[in-house]
Amino acid sequence: MKRKVIGNPTVEQLEAELRRERHKRNYKATLRSTVSALMIVAAIAVLISMLWIPVLQVVGESMTPSLFEGEIIVAPKGLKFQKGDVIAFYYNNKILVKRVIANAGEWVNIDQDGNVFINDVPLDEPYVGEKALGDCNITLPYQVPDGKIFVMGDHRATSSDSRNTAVGCVAEEQIVGRVLLRVWPFEKIGIVE
Repeated sequence: MKRKVIGNPTVEQLEAELRRERHKRNYKATLRSTVSALMIVAAIAVLISMLWIPVLQVVGESMTPSLFEGEIIVAPKGLKFQKGDVIAFYYNNKILVKRVIANAGEWVNIDQDGNVFINDVPLDEPYVGEKALGDCNITLPYQVPDGKIFVMGDHRATSSDSRNTAVGCVAEEQIVGRVLLRVWPFEKIGIVE
């Protein structure tokens, strides 16, 4: 066997190796700084979404036709809400999304056809596709207790809401925020009515 004799590297080979090592070091530094920046941005985004602007995904069909399963909504904290607004609130370690129907002290009545009356005045509900009495085990007419609000889902036949004592009326401290925007799917981005 013949052995190949290897001599000292040429200047060009040394310069090429030096360029390769510098590129490798620069690449690692850039990658490290990029990953660090992305982690910081993600942490800030999570913090903002948890503290001020919760981003939620709709689960279930209780708010159809206004909101559908899988849609992503934004419910900023601190926004004032009124009757007819959609809110998100905590219930049994879950977040539910329902519509505000009546405030504390108001009387709610629902007839067998699903028509809702607040203080004996029929409630105009253009957002409801099909009216129904639904899962109602409260005694009607029902007066909303102090410090609470009466909520209902838009899909009245299937929604579990204030009509049932299992959910009941919602206290102010349970409220996550008023549902303001739909951000997914893209073709439906806009204000939630």
